[in-house]
Amino acid sequence: MSTSEKTAAGVGPVEGGAVYTVDNPAPFIEAPRKRTKKTPKSTRGNFELAAWLFMRLSGVVLVVLVLGHLLIQLVLDGGVSKIGFAFVAGRWASPFWQVWDLLMLWLAMLHGANGLRTVINDYAERANTRLWLKGLLYTATVFTILLGTLVIFTFDPNIR
Repeated sequence: MSTSEKTAAGVGPVEGGAVYTVDNPAPFIEAPRKRTKKTPKSTRGNFELAAWLFMRLSGVVLVVLVLGHLLIQLVLDGGVSKIGFAFVAGRWASPFWQVWDLLMLWLAMLHGANGLRTVINDYAERANTRLWLKGLLYTATVFTILLGTLVIFTFDPNIR
């Protein structure tokens, strides 16, 4: 069939093996990654949706918390030269700053861990590798959150 005959028959140009027809104006595009026997089954249900939503919401809250923290601590309070043990002790004497820093810690750690969990799911091919990497990730996340929370709430400015 010549090009004019193809056009008359309703068949468009052939590009990369895709045939355009009147009934099929768009070519079929294969998924970028085909499922194999090694691909984990999607048993996560709505967890992935909740994780996706958490990333968006926590990102917005983190931007407000971090930019507010930088503005107040570095611009309005005289800059980096004033930050020291006494400065932190004065700040953490206020429940407002304890909660502010606690929210930043928790959201940043959970946001980062969720992002790294996604990377592990995407790139670790073996189930055993995924298990160990996520186990290390969750352990480090829980440890950091617990230690940071302990430091914020048990900080003693009168250490001698």
